[in-house]
Amino acid sequence: QVQLVESGGGLVQAGDSLRLSCATSGLTISNWAVAWFRQAPGKEREYVAGFSRSGSNTYYSNSVKGRFTISKDSKNTVYLQMNSLKPEDTAVYYCAADRSVITSHIMVPSQYDYWGQGTQVTVSS
Repeated sequence: QVQLVESGGGLVQAGDSLRLSCATSGLTISNWAVAWFRQAPGKEREYVAGFSRSGSNTYYSNSVKGRFTISKDSKNTVYLQMNSLKPEDTAVYYCAADRSVITSHIMVPSQYDYWGQGTQVTVSS
């Protein structure tokens, strides 16, 4: 049974940093696509960052490139280091995983079968 559990969200000020964690079970992140998405109130869920299925490639949305870094460890946990946070980064952040998503669709939420419950990130100005 695949489970994804996010943690690390909170309330911070603009310019601060946060690190989100996604603890996974029931899968091996070395051969699954694992990604972070976010959803702000009234907006669609959007891709933030993620790994390809092989784990050898990383992808970032233009809005976070250079500020956020995705990483993983040997315990099947995926992290999202968020630096220089902005108020527009405020959202619920979700971890997602799928074993068959292809590169051309890697930023599409509907391509991911498994999701965590989300963790709230609020950035005040």
